[in-house]
Amino acid sequence: METVPPRSGSANVLAGKAAAAVNADEVVRLTRELVRIPSVYRPDDPAGNETAVAAYLAGHLSRLGLRVSVHEAAPGRPNVVADWTSGRRGRGLILEGHTDVVTEGDRSAWSHPPFDAEVSGGRIYGRGAADMKGGLAAAACALDAVRRAAPDLPGRVRIAAVADEEGMMLGIKSFIRDGHAQGFDGAIVCEPEENEICLRQKGAMRVLVSFTGKMAHGAMPYAGVNPIPAAARFVTLLAEEDRRQQEGHERDPHLGLPHITPTTIRAPAHGEPQFNVMAGEARVTVDVRTIPGQNHADLHRAICELANAAQADDPCVRVTVELVEDRPWTETPPWDPLVRAIERAFLESMGREPRYGGVPGSTDGTFLHAWARIPVVTIGPGNRQIPHQADEYVEVGELVEAARLYAAAIVYFLGEEAAPNGARRCWRGDAAEEEGHDS
Repeated sequence: METVPPRSGSANVLAGKAAAAVNADEVVRLTRELVRIPSVYRPDDPAGNETAVAAYLAGHLSRLGLRVSVHEAAPGRPNVVADWTSGRRGRGLILEGHTDVVTEGDRSAWSHPPFDAEVSGGRIYGRGAADMKGGLAAAACALDAVRRAAPDLPGRVRIAAVADEEGMMLGIKSFIRDGHAQGFDGAIVCEPEENEICLRQKGAMRVLVSFTGKMAHGAMPYAGVNPIPAAARFVTLLAEEDRRQQEGHERDPHLGLPHITPTTIRAPAHGEPQFNVMAGEARVTVDVRTIPGQNHADLHRAICELANAAQADDPCVRVTVELVEDRPWTETPPWDPLVRAIERAFLESMGREPRYGGVPGSTDGTFLHAWARIPVVTIGPGNRQIPHQADEYVEVGELVEAARLYAAAIVYFLGEEAAPNGARRCWRGDAAEEEGHDS
């Protein structure tokens, strides 16, 4: 006979038990094991990918009793998917993280070897400790704690450990295209955000603008067409557009202002520059960061108009604008059940008020929100400014707290407030609020 879903008091008890069941030593051990497996993408190195760390993680999750499958997002770049369910119908929750890390850079700049996962002063040091193998370890240990402490919890939980977040996000795109996000009601993105509840993240656009002229000898520029002046005018116009966008939007309390930044200018576009050669092509890369309320299509159109205006003085120069990547901003309403569950995990299981923040960059949650239409909350252990730096680290206390938060949040999200058919509804508020804001 199916057990009755827990009421409020028993939900608190179950959440507390799940949080307490997290093994702090195991969270630290697993984080260190994952950091010790380099997973920097190096195209010229057959071992320079996520294969080894994915295999280790898949084996670990299988030993925990989860149903594990591995799917290639690209050759040699696997996603790991691990599922747990009691068999009772209810909500579905994804705990998401990525297995790739950025390059360690100059190893001599590190005080602790980047892949030794040394523990010192209450911190685990190493590339990926914060971004984001610590978050993945916390998620795995949290789900194991829930599995042991609340085996009859309704619903299901899926861990998604995907490849290539630091690149073109091939992993999460493949995860969604393959249908692995279907039927889920929320996702916790375990990125390093100092265990702050982040409901908003900036959008991003990567734009490549090319100005093509005709190469010539520097002594005879009249024999060719110089594309560099048009590229320079374009960069100046971008600065003006950047100011317009900032003046036209209020500063977001957690994300700050939008930005339009020319990040590289290259002429010639290929090969080595020479003093006595006038380049035939100049390329400008543009990094656009947006806040909720900005329209990406309008911004793309504005950049195209600026590029055409920059070229107008020299009709012999051709201009092309390529939108290389479009990552929309995301915003999850504070009344979403997932947000309420995480708030309750802080208040009732951790005994403290939550802190709120925003994600300054884009994450895999961008596509879970935009493509799969899943509410996302980004929250995880690690100083948000430490990723991609030498001596990257994660605080052990923050790491263990994240695992306990995830465990309690799983119980609250899947537990007492879930409608019988798994539909989302608000944690609190009157019927009018639920009707007006159901996500």
